Amino acid sequence: MSQTVAIQTRGLSKTFGRRARKRIQAVKGLNLEVQAGQVYGFLGPNGAGKSTTIRMLLGLIHPTSGDAYLYGQHVRRQHGVLRRVGALVEGAAFYPFLSGRRNLEVLARTANCYDPARIEMLLAQVGLAERATQRVKGYSTGMKQRLGLAAALLGDPDLLILDEPTNGLDPSGMHEIRTFIRELADRHGKTVFLSSHLLGEVEQVCDRVAIINLGEIVREGAVEELLAGKSTLRVEAQPLQRAAEVLRAHWRVTVNETWLTVSARRDESPQVVRQLVAAGVDVYQVTGQRQTLEEYFLAVVQESLAHA
Repeated sequence: MSQTVAIQTRGLSKTFGRRARKRIQAVKGLNLEVQAGQVYGFLGPNGAGKSTTIRMLLGLIHPTSGDAYLYGQHVRRQHGVLRRVGALVEGAAFYPFLSGRRNLEVLARTANCYDPARIEMLLAQVGLAERATQRVKGYSTGMKQRLGLAAALLGDPDLLILDEPTNGLDPSGMHEIRTFIRELADRHGKTVFLSSHLLGEVEQVCDRVAIINLGEIVREGAVEELLAGKSTLRVEAQPLQRAAEVLRAHWRVTVNETWLTVSARRDESPQVVRQLVAAGVDVYQVTGQRQTLEEYFLAVVQESLAHA
C-alpha cells in the first residue's frame, strides 16, 4: 500500500452563525490523516459534523479556521487537486427526463472526460447495464445511488468521497457495492473515504475508521485493533447457574437463557474450561465473540457525551 497521504486536515474548524447566541461550532479542530489506498470509514451520529467536514474537503464551504489538504495540496489554494476526486454526497441528482447512460454522457462531456467505453464499463460495474436506457425518473433510490457511484468514477479519480453510498439498496445490492468498493482499493489502488450509518457494512469494508461526535474525533484506528480489546466468550454449560458462580470469581459474567457471556479473551478459553470441569460443570461449547463495530461505536459515542 502506498504511504502517500490522500487526505490531511490540520485544526479544521467550522462555525455557523454570526451572533454569539446562535453560533454553532459544527467541526472543532479536526486533525485527520488518510493514507492512499485505504478504505477509510468516517462515522458519527446525526449532527456530529460528518457532512460539514466532507463539504470542506471538497471545497464546497470554507472552514472558519484550519486547513484541508488532498495529496499534499491545499484545497482552497490549489483547486486543481479536486480533479483527482470523485464524490457522491447526500444522494445523487440527475436529469430525470434523460436515461442513465445519457446522464453519464452529459456529465462526462461537461467534465471533459467523455469516453463511451468507460461509461459502458461503469454501468456494468454498478449493475445498471440492463437499465441504462431507462429514464432516471423511473429509477428507484438504490438505482440512483448506483448511477451516482458511476458518475463519481467517470474521471477515473484517485480519491472517492462517498456519503451513504448504499442508501436505498437491498441486502444483495449492498453486498455488490461493498465488494465493488473493496475492489477499487485492492485492485485499482483507489482511496475511498466512506461515510455511512450502516456500521455492519463499514466493519466489513473499511481498513480504518474515525468516529466523530460533537465536531471532534473521539476514536481513530484500524478496525481490527479497535475491536480486538473487547472480545468475550460464549459458554454453553450445565448447570448454568453453577457455571456462572465458578467463573465470576475470575471474570465478569452475564447469564442468558441457555448460555453465559464471559468477559474473557479467546486465549483464556482453556482456563475457563479447566475451571468449569474442576467444579463438576459439563461444558458443551465455548466460542469467542468479538465486539461489533456498532457496539463499539455506541459505547464510544455515549462515553464522549458523558464527558462533554
